[in-house]
Amino acid sequence: MGLFSFFDRFRGSGEPGASSGDRSPYGEFWFEPVSARTGSGMRVSPDSALRVAAVYACVRILAETMASLPLVIYQRRPDGGKDKVTDHWLYRLMAKRPNRFQNPFEWREMLQGHLALRGNAYNQIITNPRGEIIELMPIHPDRVKIELLPSGEYRYRVTDRSGKEVILPRGDVWHLRGLSSDGLMGMSPIELARENLGMALAAQDYGARFFANDAKPTGGWIEFPGSFKDSEAKKVFRESYQQAQSGANRGKVLVLENGMKFHEVGVTNKDAQFLELRKFQITDIARLFRVPPHMIADLERATFSNIEQQSLEFVMHTMTPWAERWEASIESELLLAGDDIEIEFDFANLMRGDAASRSSYYQSGIQNGWLTRNEARIAENLNPIDGLDQPLRPLNMVEEDAAEDLEIDTQAEAAEPPEQKAIEPAEDESVARLNGRFNALVQTTSERLARRIGRSGHLAEKDILLISQALAVPLDRVQLWSNQIAEPIDQKRLTESLITLGQNL
Repeated sequence: MGLFSFFDRFRGSGEPGASSGDRSPYGEFWFEPVSARTGSGMRVSPDSALRVAAVYACVRILAETMASLPLVIYQRRPDGGKDKVTDHWLYRLMAKRPNRFQNPFEWREMLQGHLALRGNAYNQIITNPRGEIIELMPIHPDRVKIELLPSGEYRYRVTDRSGKEVILPRGDVWHLRGLSSDGLMGMSPIELARENLGMALAAQDYGARFFANDAKPTGGWIEFPGSFKDSEAKKVFRESYQQAQSGANRGKVLVLENGMKFHEVGVTNKDAQFLELRKFQITDIARLFRVPPHMIADLERATFSNIEQQSLEFVMHTMTPWAERWEASIESELLLAGDDIEIEFDFANLMRGDAASRSSYYQSGIQNGWLTRNEARIAENLNPIDGLDQPLRPLNMVEEDAAEDLEIDTQAEAAEPPEQKAIEPAEDESVARLNGRFNALVQTTSERLARRIGRSGHLAEKDILLISQALAVPLDRVQLWSNQIAEPIDQKRLTESLITLGQNL
């Protein structure tokens, strides 16, 4: 366990709990980065930005969505396919228990929150004596600095809660980066947009002060027809007036003497376009995190149709890049170069609450043959049933070879047998015509089968079944016939043998 991880607060040393406002040696105050004062007069940091409800809502949406996606690990096959793997050490680490303190949802939620607020997320890689990764212990980004070395490499300096620095080599830290300008550190969205967020914080504080003053401006001046005898008398009057109209005395009747008049001075909320500014800031913050406004309860421009489209765009243009960033980092930083392992986040889980969309998805897959009925049952947490493992294929759709075969069969059926030169009775003529048509069909079918089998050069088990079905010959008879076929197959001899097989029923 790393002493510099965020789990230090749970140490049994009796130290007080840390908070962002705690300036004791155990508090977070001394570890937070010094933030610049914005043009609005507000200091903006990742923690202070969370005071804005829209920022918190956007970060929470990104973090919870990323944490809810199932992580799937595939083993690549030589034929280009891939199989799901659940007995790999990476699956146990990422999908079951990343460390001794967190479950996978909490762990990924926290790391995605670090990425969204600070542009970086760090984990200390903890291994066993055999070098296998057994834990990924998160480190707060504010405690980490990157130090460049003369060799061109870099390492990490991590500050623990006691102020001690611990140096970790590059191989001991898994570093998830957001958008970066130097390839080493991700850029913090909060720092880049601090002026916009400073306006939001200033407007929020102004609104709080406005309503704390009973929604009345605090500025004003008193007209006095006379004059005070000295500055001290003026100061005493001002202080007594402020004491009589502030705190518990706010809202009490004001009494002025000696012809004094109070003149209120202040800018109204309408003149300052306060409400319009607050609305614009919600859209501006949603734009910063690329979150659809309706997902943070801004429904001013939402309609039934565009909400559905925006939800699709959220998956395609917001969450897909984040998932690709995670997948690429896991494969490059935690796996060896020769591993035939592929990491993927399954976005089908986002349809978990939409039964209609899931039903349409399964129906399309089953009817078009790229999804089996048992695969759909397993996806719905139902047990598979015998006989539902074969993909279905629509009857009006055939493969290219089958289409060619069908065309040949159609032509053969349309071909008329040669006319009989000898004049025979009507019954014999009908039998001869049928025999001629049968022989023509057997010949064209045999030619087609020989051409198809000749491509591979040998007779396979599937070819035996195909011959039995195409020529309507019992399977056991075809199997006996196949024992007499010599390889490599000669297409002409195979055609003649197939004609003989088909005609000798």
